[in-house]
This record gives sequence, C-alpha cells and structure tokens, in this order.
Amino acid sequence: MDVFSRTFLPAAAEAGLAVQTVSRHMPVFRRCVGSGDATILVTRCSRPDRPVTGDYLLLLTHRRLVVTQQTRLLHRLRLHLNTELRELSNVTWSPDPRLQSVEMAATAIDGIRERFLIRTSHPKQVWQLDALLNHAFRTRLRVPRERVVATISDTPATARPSAFRPAPVS
Repeated sequence: MDVFSRTFLPAAAEAGLAVQTVSRHMPVFRRCVGSGDATILVTRCSRPDRPVTGDYLLLLTHRRLVVTQQTRLLHRLRLHLNTELRELSNVTWSPDPRLQSVEMAATAIDGIRERFLIRTSHPKQVWQLDALLNHAFRTRLRVPRERVVATISDTPATARPSAFRPAPVS
C-alpha cells in the first residue's frame, strides 16, 4: 500500500465519509495525486457563492489541493480544482466556532478566486482544521526570497590577499 492510500483512508474515516463516497472519488484523486504524497485533509465542502451546484469533496495533501464535484441530479463526478499548493496565492481561511465552519479562499493560477465552506460537527474540530490549514499553507510553504550568493564590488587593496599578487619579473 502506498503513502497516499495509507494516509487517505484514515483521513476519510476521520471525516466520517461513507465508503461508497470514498470509492467513487478515489479514481479521480488517484489521477491527480502521486502515490508518495501524504494526505493532510479530506472533507466535504460547499461553495458559499453557489450553494445549489452540488456536493464537493476537498483533498489536501502536502503538495496539492484537489476538489471534486458531484452533481445533485445525476450524481456525476467532475474535477473542479487540481493545483499544486505553491501555485495558489492569497490563501486565507476564517474559522468560526459559533457556526462550526471554516471558510477557505484561494486564488488559483488562472486568477479565479475559489471559496469553500467546510462545516464541522463540533466546535473543537474548527480549531483542528485551522491548525491543519496553518500547517499546510504557512509552515510548509516558504515564500521565495532573493538570496545573495556573491557580490561583485571593488575591494580595497588592503583586503586583497597577498597570494594573488603577481610575481616580480626578472
């Protein structure tokens, strides 16, 4: 059993997902996620701006965010979002323990702002979800910074080593 399967199945069970739901979505997730990528979170979610478009299932790994949609009428699966975490920008989330939910938003590489609402069954799970998202997006992703490896500048004559002085010509 590979890393993805070993971590996906317990995460799906922890989220309370039915075996039928997991088995329906697993082929789509398999196509998107590598076998060596560990699952951080699997959960149902909805779109607050489009509440009647169907059910969504969100998969967060150490490298990717994958969201599938199941239509309400025909129960067809559709890949909604498949992106690497480093390609997402302006990732925000706001936990609300009173409503037992977390609203997450991110801008995909194509410039479209995606918003998802994740509901939990207990207020404590809101803070667990907040910690998972913090781990995935704040501690694991490093902002690329410019590093200075070497600079070219005039060094004073006193700072030059004596080994590089030319030998006298006789």
